[in-house]
Amino acid sequence: MRFGRIGRSGPAPAATAPPDGWTLEVQIHPSDIRKRVRYLFLSRLQMTLWSLLALLYLTGLALGLGVAPSVLRRLWGDDEYPSLIAERSRQGERLQALVQRLDEVEEEAGELYLHTSKIALAYGVVPAGLTPGGAPGAAGGPPAEADSIYAAALSRGDLLQSRIERQLSAVDGSLEKVRELERSRPEKARTTPAACPLRGDFVLVSPFGRRRNPLTREFELHAGLDLAAPLGSPIYATADGVVTFAGRYPSSRSPHWWRLGNLVAVQNGEEFITLYGHCQEIEVEPGQRVRRGDRLGTVGRAELVNTTHLHYEIRRRTAEGELRPVGPLMYILDRRWPNEERLLRADTPAGGFEPVPEGIAR
Repeated sequence: MRFGRIGRSGPAPAATAPPDGWTLEVQIHPSDIRKRVRYLFLSRLQMTLWSLLALLYLTGLALGLGVAPSVLRRLWGDDEYPSLIAERSRQGERLQALVQRLDEVEEEAGELYLHTSKIALAYGVVPAGLTPGGAPGAAGGPPAEADSIYAAALSRGDLLQSRIERQLSAVDGSLEKVRELERSRPEKARTTPAACPLRGDFVLVSPFGRRRNPLTREFELHAGLDLAAPLGSPIYATADGVVTFAGRYPSSRSPHWWRLGNLVAVQNGEEFITLYGHCQEIEVEPGQRVRRGDRLGTVGRAELVNTTHLHYEIRRRTAEGELRPVGPLMYILDRRWPNEERLLRADTPAGGFEPVPEGIAR
């Protein structure tokens, strides 16, 4: 290879010479000496163009090498995106299932809180965490910001978790109070009414509270429960105690107590007396000791209203010694009643009830 300027007077080479000016001469010598040498002449313009083309090629190659990783990542990301969407959907379904389970756990915790609160109130103990609304105070918080399609579910889950924690904490507190009372006064658990006086099928036809008297049509306190059951259904003691009365109270002494028909009264310790009215048969006698679950008699017919039912009543002694009626539903712990949470807010009436006469209560 050589650079040179070719004149007009010398002998011409085998190849055609380029025009005058600066040139690049490239000689190609074949391995066979019998073949002639080939010549390639590149002018300055041609060299410039080829150099520019080479530079553009190298520049494009460098840019390609720099961009290639991001392009490859983008291609891989496009392939992975559907799988990420599917995984998110699966996680969302799992989240919804967990929130639903939390709903169920909250309901179960509420049932447990209600049951332990009824036990505590039956013992005369204020349940832990009881609020004027009759349940542990609801704990909430600001809702989660809607930065995800599952934000509402996450917020709901946090709220449920907080409620469950408060309910279980109240349950622990109530149970601790109940255990302490039973340790210090074991007889109280036996003499506190805590069971239903009937078994099998029956219907609550008249609850505790104020109602219109079916005979006088005047509003008055119905101090017990009327439980309709088949004639002759067994009646069971709801707590340990001593029978203080078994028979029909004389109308001359109290028309109210006479209207209860055949009546069994059981003194349950020093605090309670339980009354079982409208009996068909009486199977106990005064002075007899009974235990919870013992038979007292059978369900009879209420003569004045001509229905077959048991009148069940609980009287609780106050600090002043007065036997005041209390709602029996609170003390029936082996049955579940509709809207039971309202029982936690039930108040004992201040007056307007018939006192227990002598001969029935000790």
